[in-house]
Amino acid sequence: MTTTEESLLLPVPDEDGAPFWEYAARGELRVQACTACGRLRFPPRPCCPHCQSFDSQWRLTSGRGRIWSYVQPHPPLLPAYAAQAPYNVILVELADAPHIRLAGNLVASADAPLNSVDPARLRIGARVQAVFTETGGVAVPRWILEKP
Repeated sequence: MTTTEESLLLPVPDEDGAPFWEYAARGELRVQACTACGRLRFPPRPCCPHCQSFDSQWRLTSGRGRIWSYVQPHPPLLPAYAAQAPYNVILVELADAPHIRLAGNLVASADAPLNSVDPARLRIGARVQAVFTETGGVAVPRWILEKP
């Protein structure tokens, strides 16, 4: 992870994960799939953990999921996050691949601040949809409630 001028954490794409961020920049949530056995995997890696094939492709997902878990950091660990407290960090189970979970933030809209959703609205199982915002030159997936 790197930080922006505001010291918010940003991903550092590696060779295996670079396509994820390239698709995110286009507003697409994609996950790696093995072309030999068809199983989806995340995080991305060069070899399928199920059949050991090195052949893969990136499959488009619906971008939908549900909140599998969440936390509200108390206190925020980095100074840049203190101004946005209380904020949430959620773990989303993808509807297209329930064994894949992505971390992010539940926000009111793509470009809303991290504290834009009342913490009382966080619920395990709440249905969410991926949205993307550019932060420090990287398109980062965030999540909004499907039924606000």
